[in-house]
Amino acid sequence: MNLFCLGLNHETAPVEIREKFSIPMENLGQRSHHLTTLGGVTEAVVISTCNRMEIYVAAEDDSLTEAEKNVKQNLGCDVDDAAHFYECESDEAMKHLCRVVSGLDSMVLGETEIFGQVKKAYQYALEATATGGVLNKVFQKSFGVGKKVRTETSIQNGQTSVGSVALDLAEKIFSDLKDSTVMVIGAGEMSRITVQSMVLRGVKKVYVTNRSFDKAEALANEVGGEAVRFDDWAKVLAKVDVVISSTGASEPVVRATDIEAVRKTRKYRPLFMIDIALPRDIEHAVGEIEEVYLYDLDALQKQVDEGQARRQAQVSECEKIIEAEVLKIKNQ
Repeated sequence: MNLFCLGLNHETAPVEIREKFSIPMENLGQRSHHLTTLGGVTEAVVISTCNRMEIYVAAEDDSLTEAEKNVKQNLGCDVDDAAHFYECESDEAMKHLCRVVSGLDSMVLGETEIFGQVKKAYQYALEATATGGVLNKVFQKSFGVGKKVRTETSIQNGQTSVGSVALDLAEKIFSDLKDSTVMVIGAGEMSRITVQSMVLRGVKKVYVTNRSFDKAEALANEVGGEAVRFDDWAKVLAKVDVVISSTGASEPVVRATDIEAVRKTRKYRPLFMIDIALPRDIEHAVGEIEEVYLYDLDALQKQVDEGQARRQAQVSECEKIIEAEVLKIKNQ
């Protein structure tokens, strides 16, 4: 049995390409199972986050070439798209997965969210009967390696999320978030993490809106905010200083016309907008409005380098742990 990984991430592909191959979380199990129906593929796990899409496949040794070919064809990528993908096999694929769950392959070095995201993707594949002896062992071992890396190094010290980095940017614009009002569009995991960071920064007021009002209420109650029905979020826009959007919508949620409608009421005050969704929630034209500061995932990538120096020094230690642990797994 052999292991193969095919993927793209924030370093190899711009947001437009990542959007094209993004897969909703709720479909990961189904997609993983579908791959096992392809020739040569015996097991599969699909991972899809805002910054990456990866496919891990187990195949019989004499079927690996067939499995790789069929997975690539199933993705439906053209020649230009293919240039953004990376691939690795066997031990290198295992090392890559360990680097991913350890936060070494993330936009924010050492971030912790990816660990939970990979665990969820694996769980979906497991429940869809897309995994077996090979991938079950590979993923379960990788989670142990990820925990070891975080325990024995300082790779996660400091800010560890895109949301936290975004809030740092907000503070550069508003100086002190304690006088700011924030609206979060979307009540998923990224929104929860980000709004918790906002509360820690002491923001004056938090509004939470979501298509499912129950989820908006639950998150608002958790952080001492106020839930807003999704049909009414545009009415709140005139009151806020910061908007953070992270939904699973397939089309933009916030459009330039929404902002234009409240500019006068807002007295043209600065509006900081952070789009951490994939596909993007906020229309590109919004960023062209004079008092609006719009950052999407790619724009945030340009900002995170400032805080990477301390963590970068820990990378070699993390790599040594991964090398040693993968060797142990290979020899078991």
